[in-house]
Amino acid sequence: MVKFLIVRFSSIGDIVLTSPVARHLKQQVEGAEVHYLTKAAYAPLLEANPHIDKVHRLEDKLSNCLSSLQEEGFDYIIDLHHNLRSARVKFKLKRIDFSVNKLNWKKWLLVRLKINRLPDLHMAERNLETIRSFIDKKDGKGLEYFIPEQEEVDLSTLPAAFQSAYIALSIGAQHATKKLPPEALVQLCSKLEEPVLILGGKEDREIGEQIIASLPDRDILNCCGLYSIHGSASLVRQSSVLITHDTGLMHVGAAFEKKIVSIWGNTHPAFGMSPWKAHPDSRIFEVQDLKCRPCSKIGYAACPKKHFRCMRDQDLDEIARVSQHLFSGT
Repeated sequence: MVKFLIVRFSSIGDIVLTSPVARHLKQQVEGAEVHYLTKAAYAPLLEANPHIDKVHRLEDKLSNCLSSLQEEGFDYIIDLHHNLRSARVKFKLKRIDFSVNKLNWKKWLLVRLKINRLPDLHMAERNLETIRSFIDKKDGKGLEYFIPEQEEVDLSTLPAAFQSAYIALSIGAQHATKKLPPEALVQLCSKLEEPVLILGGKEDREIGEQIIASLPDRDILNCCGLYSIHGSASLVRQSSVLITHDTGLMHVGAAFEKKIVSIWGNTHPAFGMSPWKAHPDSRIFEVQDLKCRPCSKIGYAACPKKHFRCMRDQDLDEIARVSQHLFSGT
């Protein structure tokens, strides 16, 4: 038996992007036992994954779980977070470790000096490079997301307009500069003739209600905050098209090979975080030739330049046209 510990603390999207690592280790290393350490909030995302034997939860202080990790007797640590916290894990366990190259210096060059030296290599591929010593070859498959059977959403429980086909619109994101403003979301929905199912967290529910109030005659369903992440993933899986910001549900959609229309604000696909191996007809929308973009590899609470052109200048007509084209399958 060869015992691995994968370390990735957050977020939803980042954890989904590590799914090929667990699959490759489990399927290509004889006798592999794959464990995964993550924050308690994200542990449920992994518990239905057949390639992971045990999930270790970081509840609050890392020191509280280090002793139990020591007792596991790991052979190797696969550090896919590569920060000070994961460095503590490696120091305490004292096992051979392999750490992902996060390319932070090259990301800094792009953000601060607008010099792009980043390789044309997706984050999922960089994660796989971390375990190249253990695998014979990459399997060519994409991301994976496993939904527990009891968390699947039965579409018959939704209003009639949403029981056969709909566009899923993910309006959330961790940072405001990665999201279309509410008025732009209203405009976008007004241009879509198909049923629109809005997804997001509890914090997005008010915006969802604003959209519905602005378009009372349209088939729009606000599901923000009503479902777990597994439930939201189920609704993404059963959608015809996913319109999304650069956020976790985008990667969930890619895991299901959905047709994805992704809308990019202050971040940039060059960071290696675009929808990996999604449906080949998927499209990326971004405002080109903005001197201030990308202004961050993550995001801000407000546009540092105050104009927020990276989102306010999005071509909503074209986003709607492409989304409807993908919906119809023509």
